[in-house]
Amino acid sequence: MISKPFSLTPFNGTTRSMKLLGPISLHGGHSGEFCCHAKDRLADIIQQYIQIGFRQVGITEHIPPMHPKFLYPEEIEQGLTVDHMYQRFARYFTTIRQLKTDLTDRIQIFAGMETEAFPGYLPHVRHLVAEFSPDYLVGSVHHVADICFDYSSQTYGAAVKACGSIQALYMDYFDRQFEMIQAVRPFVVGHFDLVRIHDPDYTARVLHPEIDRKINRNLDLIKELGLVMDLNLRPLTRGEPEPYPARSILEKIRSRRIPMVPGDDSHGVAQAGKHVDTGIRLLEKMGFDTGWPVPKLLEMK
Repeated sequence: MISKPFSLTPFNGTTRSMKLLGPISLHGGHSGEFCCHAKDRLADIIQQYIQIGFRQVGITEHIPPMHPKFLYPEEIEQGLTVDHMYQRFARYFTTIRQLKTDLTDRIQIFAGMETEAFPGYLPHVRHLVAEFSPDYLVGSVHHVADICFDYSSQTYGAAVKACGSIQALYMDYFDRQFEMIQAVRPFVVGHFDLVRIHDPDYTARVLHPEIDRKINRNLDLIKELGLVMDLNLRPLTRGEPEPYPARSILEKIRSRRIPMVPGDDSHGVAQAGKHVDTGIRLLEKMGFDTGWPVPKLLEMK
């Protein structure tokens, strides 16, 4: 069990200190009910957060695609359509809001959603925000050259080929991310360097002068807009040595005094809250503030 001070934030949505204390994840809670590559019921995942000592958590289901070409292979295999995905997303918000009400005395739930950044996504995200009024957004990039590069090593290789080189993939990724941050203004910028996922040489790659310049540009924009960054712990669940972002990027974030909040990026009960204690210790050791900002919906550009 994670043992950290409990939040000073009451569960009625108001705040005393405007900061949340103790264990938290603001990126994750994907469930088998609403995500084909996750497991378990959302209610059971939230019960797990309660069980391990969380007093607040952000749940951020993926937005539905706006075109069939952005369906994941397992969604296609299950015969899901764009319309099915939209209806399932609507059920997600019905479910998460009911859980917020039912569990209000046990845990504070922030009902969020994780955006995508494929061509034509902005009107789609604006529509979803207007339709479902999430508490906050996590802004992520999973697609470059219309390819979901993080789905598998094969799709990663296809994205590298489409871009012309792995360096070009990185540069296109950070350009797409910059555009997303400018337009969406997500409260949390998700897994900042996800583009490294299948690159064994990422520690050197992110220091390449052209890539480093784009990283610094994106971090400066995040700082300017007052956004929060995701200390994404999912790589640790896969047995990798460090979370997203890489240590060299973490140093840049610290020097800019950009807030970082743990995200377990969980996809089932077994992953809920996993490695959050490790993430908090890392942030404390590096000198980050671990009074977490309260999630809110920012106005899109």
